[in-house]
Amino acid sequence: MKTNSEVQIRDPYVVPMPEEGKYYLFGSTDANIWGKGTGFDVYVGTDLERWEGPFPVFRPGEDFFSEENFWAPEVYPYGGRYYMFATFRRRSNKLLGTAVLAADSLTGPFQLHSDGPVTPVDWPCLDGTLYVDEAGQPWMVFCHEWTQVLDGEICAVRLSADLREAVGEPVVLFRASEAPWVTRLDAKSTDAGDVFVTDGAFLHRAEDGTLLLLWASFHENRYALGFAVSASGHIEGPWVHEPEALFQADGGHGMLFRTFDGRLMLTIHSPNRTPNERPLFLPVAEQGGRLRLADK
Repeated sequence: MKTNSEVQIRDPYVVPMPEEGKYYLFGSTDANIWGKGTGFDVYVGTDLERWEGPFPVFRPGEDFFSEENFWAPEVYPYGGRYYMFATFRRRSNKLLGTAVLAADSLTGPFQLHSDGPVTPVDWPCLDGTLYVDEAGQPWMVFCHEWTQVLDGEICAVRLSADLREAVGEPVVLFRASEAPWVTRLDAKSTDAGDVFVTDGAFLHRAEDGTLLLLWASFHENRYALGFAVSASGHIEGPWVHEPEALFQADGGHGMLFRTFDGRLMLTIHSPNRTPNERPLFLPVAEQGGRLRLADK
């Protein structure tokens, strides 16, 4: 059994299973996520404080298309199975991309479902997240990385019904610099231009129907988490940014879920430094289609 202070994890993602009374905690679990990829593990707990595990849920075979940078697994129930959206660095061109894996159980084993990444082959992309719209159309929202465009983008692309491939061309939802709370990342900005980071997108439909998009970037060179609101209520936006970040204390890459007693909970990793990153669980309140951190 491990406590949160003992769990090294980035990009935490929680799947609550009320019928079991258990939470399944996924994330980037390699001790050095910047190097060779080992795979993904899951932790299982009942109170968001103590966890059994880690239990292996994915390990790559020798013919897997990537061998480094295994990041940000998100797991969704869909069509009677569980689908994992995760980021990997391709062997072929060394660009990051999000691929889809599948399993019959939350504890795996997850196996490659898509034909490699479903993000554009010539784009460096990461942190794909699944969104199913009002018509039942699945989308993947993902980050087009600053390493290619300098001003990082949040993009969306339709997926086939079986989640195996992208359908059509990606659309840009917004760029990082459009958010008032985002500042340039000094450590990466060069004569080529200022760098603005997009990271860790996640969609949330508020109780009043408002569509929100959480995402991470940097504020005064510290990792931070903010959100935007879709003015139309649809994935295409336009997206209106909150002026202030929701969390600014060196933490981000968040997602929202409901606890078994009905509370809305945000999980992020903090600090944003390896090997010190740990999962945080922060109660959140909805007010008029907006989010605020709530008292515990």
